[in-house]
Amino acid sequence: MFPEIIRDLAAQTLAEYGLAGFMLATAESCTGGLIAGALTDIAGSSKVVDRGFVTYTNIAKTEVLAVPASLLHAHGAVSPEVAVAMAVGALAKSRADVTVAVTGIAGPGGATETKPVGRVYVATAVRGGSAKAKEYTFPGDRDAVRMATVQAALERLRLARPTGSLR
Repeated sequence: MFPEIIRDLAAQTLAEYGLAGFMLATAESCTGGLIAGALTDIAGSSKVVDRGFVTYTNIAKTEVLAVPASLLHAHGAVSPEVAVAMAVGALAKSRADVTVAVTGIAGPGGATETKPVGRVYVATAVRGGSAKAKEYTFPGDRDAVRMATVQAALERLRLARPTGSLR
C-alpha cells in the first residue's frame, strides 16, 4: 500500500521508539490518517502507536485537539502555529511521549498567494520538552504531496525521539 521508503521509515521509527520504550501519536489534517496508517501497517506497531487523530476541519482541530479558535483565525489552519498547537493538543489528549502533527494544502484547490499547493507544516511535540514546526513545499499532485508529507512526518518523528530510554 505504501512506497518502500515510507514502509522502511515507519519500521525504523517503530523499532527505535520500541527499543526506548516510547509511545507516539499522530494528529493529521491534510494526510487524513495516512501517517498512522503507515505506522500501523507494520506488525507490532501497537507497542509504540498510542493513537491517531484526524482533524480535517477547523472545528475538529478545536474540539478534539483544543487548538484555540483565535489561533486558527489569526494564522489560518495551514500555519506553523496551528501545527504546533495540534502536536501539543495530541500530546495532552494521549499517552504518547512524542506526537507529530501535519497541516497543509494538498491541492488541487485551496491555495492562496502566500500558501501554495504543496505547502505543509510538520510539527512535533515531546512530553516535558519542546514543540516545533518545520515548513515544506512539496511538488506534485495531491497524492504526491500527501505521500511526501507522510515521509517528512516519519523523518521528523525519528529526529524528535527523546534520547535515552524509559526501560
